[in-house]
Amino acid sequence: MKVAANRSDTFARNPDSAARAVLVYGPDDGLIRERADALAKSVIDDLSDPFRVAEVSSATLRDDPALLADEAAAIALTGGRRVVRIRNATDSATGPIADFLEESPGDALVVVQAGALNARSKLRKLFEDAKNAAAIACYADDERALDHVIRDTLGSEGISVSNEAMDYLTANLGADRGLSRAELEKLALYVGPGGKVEYDDAISSVGNSSALSIDDVIFAAAGGNGLAADRALTRSYQEGVNPVTVLRALGRHLMRLQLARAKIDEGVPVDSALKSLRPPVFFKLSAAFRQQLRVWSSRNISRALMLVLEAEQHCKTTGAPAPALCGRTVLQISRLGSAGRR
Repeated sequence: MKVAANRSDTFARNPDSAARAVLVYGPDDGLIRERADALAKSVIDDLSDPFRVAEVSSATLRDDPALLADEAAAIALTGGRRVVRIRNATDSATGPIADFLEESPGDALVVVQAGALNARSKLRKLFEDAKNAAAIACYADDERALDHVIRDTLGSEGISVSNEAMDYLTANLGADRGLSRAELEKLALYVGPGGKVEYDDAISSVGNSSALSIDDVIFAAAGGNGLAADRALTRSYQEGVNPVTVLRALGRHLMRLQLARAKIDEGVPVDSALKSLRPPVFFKLSAAFRQQLRVWSSRNISRALMLVLEAEQHCKTTGAPAPALCGRTVLQISRLGSAGRR
């Protein structure tokens, strides 16, 4: 079964009893981990319990397809239902999992974590079509979901948020649920229980986060400043940012440019097109975004998006150094942005 986006978190906390296996996949690694852990905790409180939690690698599953059924049918020495976890799954795991679902031995819940799977993925199709399995997609939080995460995380400490601070947080968080929560927990410590997050607090706490480093890369590249983009990219790597994370953030920025550019091409004024975006562009970046809308054509945006998609695919399949692939793509997009300025 395919779990609807608005039911994903509820399903993860309390999965359908008919689902013997659940696939959690998508581009948001932090959200995948959060929902996979929630699924496991619906069965067992202690995820480190060696008697009730079994880890099966994709490589091991390929070599021993029957291992999944054996682990699912095993009885815990301490009693209680078990969880079998498979991480970093790919389409190569489809056969063994399909065999397990056909027989469904034991009563363990199988939680499968995977990266971004397209609609043609055999693994994704298996879980979406099976009556005794479910698939949960994990995409970057939209404005509504991110607003909930911010208020939920800070609200648990009795912390309120000003409107300006909320605008800043929604503009600089959201690419990865895990990173977003980590930044918000740091912000909660900075403000203290029962406090209120003001704009300056958000800047002070989240201002040096990887999100801002990525923003520097994105706006320098899209603004046609290759030297600044290269420097910002180097700084983001030093802060531990993954090249694929940069590419995905750059892709999201270009898609937002594409949406607004399409409205402008239909005759909508630039400012109106800018204000139509959700989540809204952070006000301190709106001037740069407005300038990009004036110099980027729909054709060049499409070309840039293709470069990003190809770079991410090459990062995952060619074995070439991901930082170098990402850096080349950032410079290519910078040249497109510079050409638009001329």
